[in-house]
Amino acid sequence: MTAPAQAPIRVLLVDDDALVRAGLSMILGGTGDIEIVGEAGDGAQVPPLVAARRPDVVLMDIRMPGVDGLTATETLRAAPSPPEVVVLTTFHADAQVLRALRAGAAGFLLKDIAPADLVDAIRRVAAGEPILSPVVTRQLISHVSDGGRGHRAERARTLLDRLSEREREVALAVGRGSSNAEIGRALFMSVPTVKAHVSRILTKLGLNNRVQIALLVYDASG
Repeated sequence: MTAPAQAPIRVLLVDDDALVRAGLSMILGGTGDIEIVGEAGDGAQVPPLVAARRPDVVLMDIRMPGVDGLTATETLRAAPSPPEVVVLTTFHADAQVLRALRAGAAGFLLKDIAPADLVDAIRRVAAGEPILSPVVTRQLISHVSDGGRGHRAERARTLLDRLSEREREVALAVGRGSSNAEIGRALFMSVPTVKAHVSRILTKLGLNNRVQIALLVYDASG
């Protein structure tokens, strides 16, 4: 018996440059397992398009006229059952990217990313894996200068106090950029157990992904 074909990953492209959208569409649309379901040149167009087209992933430019990508990301991620959002940037450590990650974006891509890496990133995000490597996560958290840390530190510590001792150990390891396998080896637990702990941490703290756990740990150390 033949296995049923897997539904394609539905992607919405958001960029004010029509040439960029055309290039992204050509790269992603030729894969066979990714479908471009819409395009937008302004963040204001995103919520109605998401409601109408139901994308799995929104590839979001940051700097756009009208409603920028950060505001659009915050609006989307605050809604029920939002799609995953990947922001586009030209900087490795940009305060605007940090704001997007705090809003619940699954990660960021540089606009000079190789086509094969772009396709891989979309597939990973659609599968629920944030596209920030441990190295990039540590680099971003370490080098972005961001004000207002006193208030966030107090809030972060209050949230982390909700965790059990074991969950806190896992959260701190995530904050250090450790992978599930590395956490398992360090804490003497299986990878499925680590994943279960991460899932419980996300639920308890009302977070979207492990990048937000890392940011929370970073805030608590301030």
